[in-house]
Amino acid sequence: MMTLSADSRHLTAVLADLVSTNSVNPTLVPGAPGETTIARVATHHMLNAGLLVERYEPEAGRPSVVGRLRGTGDGPTLMLNAHYDTVGVEGMQTPFTARVEDGRMYGRGAYDMKGALAACVEATRLLHAAGVRLSGDVLVAAVADEEYASLGTADLVARRQRGELDFDAAIVTEPTSLDLCVAHRGFTWIEITTKGRAAHGSRYRVGVDANLRMGRVLHRLEALIEELQSRPGHPLLGPPSMHAALLEGGTGISTYSPRCTLRIERRTVPPESRESVEREISSVLDELRAEDPSLEVQSSTFFHREPFETTPDAPIAACVSRATSKVLGREPAVIGDSPWMDSALTQAAGVDTVVIGPHGAGAHADEEWVDLDSCARLAEVLAEAAFDYCG
Repeated sequence: MMTLSADSRHLTAVLADLVSTNSVNPTLVPGAPGETTIARVATHHMLNAGLLVERYEPEAGRPSVVGRLRGTGDGPTLMLNAHYDTVGVEGMQTPFTARVEDGRMYGRGAYDMKGALAACVEATRLLHAAGVRLSGDVLVAAVADEEYASLGTADLVARRQRGELDFDAAIVTEPTSLDLCVAHRGFTWIEITTKGRAAHGSRYRVGVDANLRMGRVLHRLEALIEELQSRPGHPLLGPPSMHAALLEGGTGISTYSPRCTLRIERRTVPPESRESVEREISSVLDELRAEDPSLEVQSSTFFHREPFETTPDAPIAACVSRATSKVLGREPAVIGDSPWMDSALTQAAGVDTVVIGPHGAGAHADEEWVDLDSCARLAEVLAEAAFDYCG
């Protein structure tokens, strides 16, 4: 394959358009615009890159767009995946200005993860402009809602399962500083409820305090957290973790609390599963009930995402590793990362998946930036990997 060099000025212009477009997730910030406008912006740049574009809308106002660089039809299809929704902008002075300074672009979403989306578009533009005709198709999936429930990628996976959309491998381009990410944590959200008996604060013989009963649960969970942290854990991710995120109980200062609710987040590492986490929590609660049969306590899982794991020698990971070595002149470091990513959804659906993305900082923070040179190198890596995998 000829050496393809990214056009940094063009990539920066595309990224500036994306960062300047408010795409705050409306589930996180009620009234925020979501992905409707940025879908049009992304579509414009995909069309200019020579891609055929389809729009998918699993929920009203929450579109994803998929650009396709069509091959001859004789090879596998590769999806380059990047989300274009963002978290809120509270505390940021100029979140949508797309300021460039010292080789960095600042603004909400620049790092998480519009820089990667611009690199995906640039990668396919390079292949199209060079007249490279691959055997398989290359898709650029700009997906909605990764910051909350991953409606976008989940919808594309469901369409694949129904035979409406086809892709054999995926490169999820979350930021990794151009390292090869082959594992990340999952999470399970569990609600625990203790029941008491409401009574006037003076009626101590009648009232049962659900809040104090939750104290027993918290004490036992603290011991479980210590035990989790003592485990050997995953070689790239370390041990699992847990924290008590939200606690609510009581109806008034002079009333015994009839109900207390605790929401915990349990961060998982391979090979942990929803079932294994639920067994741990059930065991803790069973022990407490055995100690006090009058204790009324229940738990339920209300959201779950599996951890992700692949191997560096899996087909798409090996392609990305070879491409990165060619572009950077060195082999990429093989890492695990702590945040959950859409890669877990594609891998669980049987799609060979790996993660690589640009360098930067400030995801969900008041100051967010992405390194523009790393975006350009990412575009070249993706183009090389696409040629290797699809060619």
